[in-house]
Amino acid sequence: MGGMTTFHDLRVFLGAVRRQPSAVGAIAPSGPALAGLLATVVPSTGAPTVVELGPGTGSATRAVQRRIPAGGRHLAVELDSTLVEHLRSSYPRLDVIHGDASELGKLLADRGVEEVDAVISGLPWALFPPDLQRAILRQVGAVLTPAGAFTTFAYVHALGMRQARQFRALLDRSFDEVIVSRVVWANVPPAISYVCRRPTMGDDAG
Repeated sequence: MGGMTTFHDLRVFLGAVRRQPSAVGAIAPSGPALAGLLATVVPSTGAPTVVELGPGTGSATRAVQRRIPAGGRHLAVELDSTLVEHLRSSYPRLDVIHGDASELGKLLADRGVEEVDAVISGLPWALFPPDLQRAILRQVGAVLTPAGAFTTFAYVHALGMRQARQFRALLDRSFDEVIVSRVVWANVPPAISYVCRRPTMGDDAG
């Protein structure tokens, strides 16, 4: 499908926004520059297991599939049923799980997956209550390998908002290392990514 968001992707995305605006949250699908930056946490050698949370129309999915080795495993957890069908038809190599990211451990266990090398999130964190944010991050921490990484993004224009500051503080409490990327000005709107390693909340799932 190439690197750009297609008209069909955009139509599917906008349909999901209309159905569940609080569950989508993004202004538009991530652009190829941001998607490529998020995918850099995917190991390019070996047989890694990679999970996407809230992949939407698959902007980051394309970038992950360009990077993941042939022996790797690529899964995605998506709550919106129409987006699930879109992903399944567009990405045959992707194992799409229709479910809630707050149940990540169970969803992966049902697939025979105990740990993963990278988790990439497109979830609208600012729209989630703090207890749901913590629950999802605990699930992520519980499934990451010791060398694994979790990455997500935030819009630059929203970084000063209370919800964004609180989420950044939660990341700092949840992981030993949080690296903030350069600003991806090519994205609409401009965004940064967070790359998080070494969970400190362990598997204290709530």
